[in-house]
Amino acid sequence: MTNPASKDILIRPGTVEDVETILAAILRLGAHIGAPEDITSTIEDLRTYGFGEKPSFSTLIAEVGGEFAGLCLHFPIFSTWMGRPGVYVQDLFVEDRFRGRKIGERLLRRAAAQCRKDGGAYLRLSVDTDNESAKAFYERLGIAWSSYEQVQKIVGDAFFAFADAPEDEEPR
Repeated sequence: MTNPASKDILIRPGTVEDVETILAAILRLGAHIGAPEDITSTIEDLRTYGFGEKPSFSTLIAEVGGEFAGLCLHFPIFSTWMGRPGVYVQDLFVEDRFRGRKIGERLLRRAAAQCRKDGGAYLRLSVDTDNESAKAFYERLGIAWSSYEQVQKIVGDAFFAFADAPEDEEPR
């Protein structure tokens, strides 16, 4: 049975005209998890890397009555172990006033359905370690914590030095 409150929810692909809205949502997500200073993306970054010649990500936008309600920013990935493509959800955000209407779930389901249509077999995402409500939300949907993996990263100057070093350079 369809929830009558969900009839006014529209899920659509993001467009280049949405870049300001996308960045605003990402900034609110950063503030929500207590790390707004960690977000350095700009409108031009999103325009170039999401809607330029070689897009690095896709977005889904949720609207309620024509008003922005949520965002799912995602991109394709591949599992060599499964031999199948998947989708990685980088950012999922729902405006506070629209929570409880299954908008986040609908955004994730749409990303998963698009992935499945393209031969995909899995969805991955990371959760901020202190975001207990997000962890509970994902668990309720069956998106379980992976006990055998840990995310590792190298960023900023350390990344540039690593990437620019000759391949035969000895590790430090």
